[in-house]
Order: sequence, then structure tokens, then C-alpha cells
Amino acid sequence: MRRGLDPIRPNVLRIRTQAGFTLIEVLVALLILLVGSLGMAGLQTKAQQAEMESYQRTQALVMLQDMNNRVNANRWDARHLNYVTTSALGGGGSITDCSGKSGAALDLCEWGNMLDGAAEASIGPCSASNGANCIGAMIGARGCVDYDATTEFADSTGATIAGTGIYTISVAWLGLIATVSPPAALTCGQNQYVSEAQRRVVTSQLRIAALGAL
Repeated sequence: MRRGLDPIRPNVLRIRTQAGFTLIEVLVALLILLVGSLGMAGLQTKAQQAEMESYQRTQALVMLQDMNNRVNANRWDARHLNYVTTSALGGGGSITDCSGKSGAALDLCEWGNMLDGAAEASIGPCSASNGANCIGAMIGARGCVDYDATTEFADSTGATIAGTGIYTISVAWLGLIATVSPPAALTCGQNQYVSEAQRRVVTSQLRIAALGAL
């Protein structure tokens, strides 16, 4: 008598085939998960970079406005060009002791310390002897105050009035990623960073009035 086909064997083969497909699906799922994780890590890195860039720009604008206020508040020194800097302040140097200074000299000293991070300390006091503790500024922050004598007003006789030209106040720092180089006319911090495409600059202009001199 002929024996019938074993009903168990096809089931065994079917189970093995299904197990093989399941393993492939797991590998594909793991690959997708890996790619997704890498994508999320990349997005998180870019988000952190954007947050840091925004923080640095905010800090730079605060420091820019600070010097604007100082120049406007001390117009005698401004008219006598005592705020003009021959080289950029800051740059990560040591904190300077500003005691004994006054007027524009005091303002520039304190502003330079702000650019070097004196506004915030990590551990212990931020002082001339503990400059490494000063972290309240942008990366490589520098500040410049320039004056354009060609923009001075003229009086009724045609003679120029000293101190009535345009002040340009600039704050530069190092950005995290390369973008677009600042205009060549903005020289504050120029060639002081990894590349010009990573140099960030914010500026403002102001003019000190000479009431009654025109």
C-alpha cells in the first residue's frame, strides 16, 4: 500500500522560508534605523550650531550697543576722537585693570574687557589674574571704533568742523561654519580668523552733533 505524503515536511520548509524573510526584514529595519539615527544626529548638530551662532550674534549686538551708548554719553571725548582705536580690542587677551582710567580711556578699557569675556565667569572671579575664567563673550571677539574725517560737516565759511564725521563701531567674532565673507570695507578682525568666510561682523554708525557750529 502506498504511503501518503508526509504532511509535516512542507510545513517545515514553509517555516524555514518565512524565518529567512524575517531576518532580511530585521536587517532592513536596522539599516533604516541607522540611517534615521545618523540623520537625527546631523540635524541635532546643525541645530546646536544655529543656536550657538544666534547666541554669539546676540552677544555681539549687546556689545555694539554698549559702545554706541558710551560714545553718545561722552560727546566731548567723541568730538576729540578719543574713542578711535588704532587696532582691534579684545581677541581673547588678558583682562586689563581699568582702575585709574577715565573718560574714553575707561570706556575702551572696559569694552575691551567685555570683548575678552569679563561679563561672565565660569569658576571663581573674572579678573586680570584669572583671565581663563572669563567666558562671557563670543569666540575670538574683537571690537573696533573708526572715524571718517571725510564725512565732517562744514561751517558757513566752508571750513570743516572737527569731530562731526561719522563713527563706525564694529564687533567681529569667529563663526562656527563658513558662510559668506564680510565686505572688504569691514576690516575689523580681518585675517584674524580661520577664514574670512567664518568672520562675522556687525556694525553701527553714528555722528556727534556740533550744535551752533554750522
